[in-house]
Amino acid sequence: MPTTALPLPKKVVLAFSGGLDTSVILKWLQQTYGCEVVTFTADLGQGEELEPARAKAQLLGVKEIFIEDLRDEFVADYVFPMMRANALYEGQYLLGTSIARPLIAKKQIEIARAVGADAVSHGATGKGNDQVRFELGYYALAPDIRIIAPWREWDLTSREALIAFAEAHQIPVAKDKRGESPFSTDANLLHTSSEGKVLEDPWDEVPDYVYSRTGSPEDAPATPQYITIDFERGDPVAVDGEGFGPAALLAKLNDLGRLHGIGRLDLVENRFVGMKSRGMYETPGGTILHAAHRGIESITLDRGAAHLKDALMPQYAELIYNGFWFAPEREMLQAAIDHSQAKVSGTVRLKLYKGRADVVGRKSPHSLYSAKVVTFEDDAGAYDQRDAEGFIKLNALRLRLLGRRDQGMGQ
Repeated sequence: MPTTALPLPKKVVLAFSGGLDTSVILKWLQQTYGCEVVTFTADLGQGEELEPARAKAQLLGVKEIFIEDLRDEFVADYVFPMMRANALYEGQYLLGTSIARPLIAKKQIEIARAVGADAVSHGATGKGNDQVRFELGYYALAPDIRIIAPWREWDLTSREALIAFAEAHQIPVAKDKRGESPFSTDANLLHTSSEGKVLEDPWDEVPDYVYSRTGSPEDAPATPQYITIDFERGDPVAVDGEGFGPAALLAKLNDLGRLHGIGRLDLVENRFVGMKSRGMYETPGGTILHAAHRGIESITLDRGAAHLKDALMPQYAELIYNGFWFAPEREMLQAAIDHSQAKVSGTVRLKLYKGRADVVGRKSPHSLYSAKVVTFEDDAGAYDQRDAEGFIKLNALRLRLLGRRDQGMGQ
């Protein structure tokens, strides 16, 4: 039971997937607070039929049901800006779950205002990162909003308790193909993540049945596939010369990645709340896009800009992972990153083969690569190698002075 002394909320907007957790939460909110519940289901390209979520909400007596197609907004305004930064959390994770949360929070607050709700609620547990991501988003956009986080209030402390609650209240419970309640998954157009159950021991290899988004690299085609991706100002706009909108382009790359077994990651990461967790991530299209974007930057970004971006990237990635998308420091970094992309246009050619996406060609009208300067052959005076001597001596000056001092040679 809630311990708050605040007045009971009258109307709550719940982020609702239609799965076990949020279905139980919906009923629990109705019973515990006696409030009206409004459901919001975001279509972020998770690849599931969303009408069952509507039917589940109707079954539980919900009168105001929002299901919104946010796929293009998700990719254009969240995934692509993150990709411009080449963001990887702890050097590996492409932040597929993290980047979806600020958009869900934003839409939830918009709906709360539209329907006159005085509270919002989510299904994130008290052990995870998502509670932080959702609630930082809520507070950034609606500083005085009331937040109800059932996992931090109720006494349903296990998956078995949730199932028992659902059965007691005639809430349908989905079963996986092994007849068990599913391990935890989260999916959107960028990725699918899996956690818990068979994945909790980090020594055990991920079972094949856990993978849903990618084929096995071992079973991928024996012949490589070559593709091209065109970029304009850091964003992909075409695959193999064919233009696509943001969501359709990422979906196209997902199909290619699935075929070639690209984008699997078995990771033990450091959660923001302090514990380590093991997750399995599948990010097929995002993995291809990440490689391609670095490829086009390699010939269009100046060394100083490229190295500064690489230095800033871990901080930028951590801000997204920890839920600070709407924080001023993320926006400041985004402005710098976006400024760097003004000339990041051109075409990258990739080789897709058995789990790998390798850049094998790149070209751009804004390329800084000069074959005339870099050649090992006669450069016809484009570069005077004698200049290197003074360059080296100036850079070595402090090292020579240190060496003389430390070897007792005097100055």
